[in-house]
Amino acid sequence: MKWRLTGRYLASVVLIVVVVIFINILVATGTFIYQKVFAQHPFYQEEASAEAVTRSFSKEIVISESGMAITGQGKEMLEHNHAWIQILDEDGKQVYGYLVPSGAKTKYTPLDIVQTYKYIEKELMSTVFVGEKAGNGKRYSYLIGFQNPYLERNILTYDIRTVGRFLQIGILTVLCVDGFIALCIAYLFSKRLTRPLHALIDGIKQLAHKNYRVRYEIKGIYKDVFYNVNVLSEELRASEEERKKLDRMKEEWIANITHDIKTPLASVQGYAEMMKDKDYEFTVEEMRDYAEVIERKSLYLKDVIEDLNLSTRLKNKGLSLNLKSVNIVSLVRNAVIDTLNDARYGNRNIDFKYSDELILVEADDILIRRAVANLIYNAVVHNNEDVAVQVRVEKERDFVRIVVEDHGKGIKKEELERIFDRYYRGTNTGELHKGSGLGMAIAHDIVEAHGGEIHVASQLGRGTRIEMELGMTKAGDVSR
Repeated sequence: MKWRLTGRYLASVVLIVVVVIFINILVATGTFIYQKVFAQHPFYQEEASAEAVTRSFSKEIVISESGMAITGQGKEMLEHNHAWIQILDEDGKQVYGYLVPSGAKTKYTPLDIVQTYKYIEKELMSTVFVGEKAGNGKRYSYLIGFQNPYLERNILTYDIRTVGRFLQIGILTVLCVDGFIALCIAYLFSKRLTRPLHALIDGIKQLAHKNYRVRYEIKGIYKDVFYNVNVLSEELRASEEERKKLDRMKEEWIANITHDIKTPLASVQGYAEMMKDKDYEFTVEEMRDYAEVIERKSLYLKDVIEDLNLSTRLKNKGLSLNLKSVNIVSLVRNAVIDTLNDARYGNRNIDFKYSDELILVEADDILIRRAVANLIYNAVVHNNEDVAVQVRVEKERDFVRIVVEDHGKGIKKEELERIFDRYYRGTNTGELHKGSGLGMAIAHDIVEAHGGEIHVASQLGRGTRIEMELGMTKAGDVSR
């Protein structure tokens, strides 16, 4: 597009120059015709040719003791140019003539010679030029008349100051006319060039005011700009819809998390008020039961707060990884054991397999264990108790794959696209663990922070498979 715009500008400049030159040619031609018709000041090349013939004709004149004569070549020259000649002596009397018209004078005074030279002889229908020939100690004048009706001569008399002023006015007039023409052409071109720019500026203003329905027909020299504005409008519209959707998710999540926090707080507050009330007398066993409930609810609140804190730090890239070489097999095995040791999931069937006993990974063991635990908990809370969960660690050439798979309820397609979004909790979440809605998003961000990848595949009613891939520790890094 840049070259097309440059080409248009260059074309406009060339067009202006060509038009101005063409108009100047027309003006010059018109002036010439005007002078021809009205001023009688034409300029012909024939005049110069007639003068040249007259100047060079002296060599064709032969002066001898017997009289005057002209050569045969001179006669041919005269006949070819439809001219005649009179040779005058020092007294202006004709001493020789060739093809002289019958009405010509035979004796000329100096004034007659001047008049004949300056003005066309109407009686002779000739334009006369004067030359000189010396011989036998005398000087002879000769008149050559050209009987060409198209040949004219005008004697111009002018004042150089007047000519100078005329040239100044003429040049100024030409510059003004040329400038006006150039401005007219430039205006027409710039109007055509700037009209779509005004439309683009208006469209950008609409985008600035969050009107993302801007659409342009892609044509003309700005078609690339129109295309990009359309793309920008579509992207902004999609971003706005995504932002609104995220805001709705945040509002729903805040409402859900507020409810989930209020429930354990109500339990903690209720038991605490009962325990401090003097009207109640509890046994030691009852006090321990109440304390256990308070502790469990407190731990739940702590987990929610930690999830919020960790999610924020991962999102803002504010978490420093404590990287070290760890055996990923032992790490995943411990995460499975911790899940089975949880009273809520002690009766679940979790099968653990691995391809090698020792697979070293450069990772932050606490965060990776948190990510694996989140994936296992996700498989447990979204399925019924009789659904088995398979956890595998598979060693590949330069990376390790951790797989958490089940054959349970599966995930709906519309939910599958949002499973790693913050603030999203699936509709199949079990009652045993409401959670913060950040578990899968935290697992995703932890894996990405380690330079790994996480993928999920699921079919409704057939189960879910989540794969987490991490780069393995190089041989030279094992000793660290």
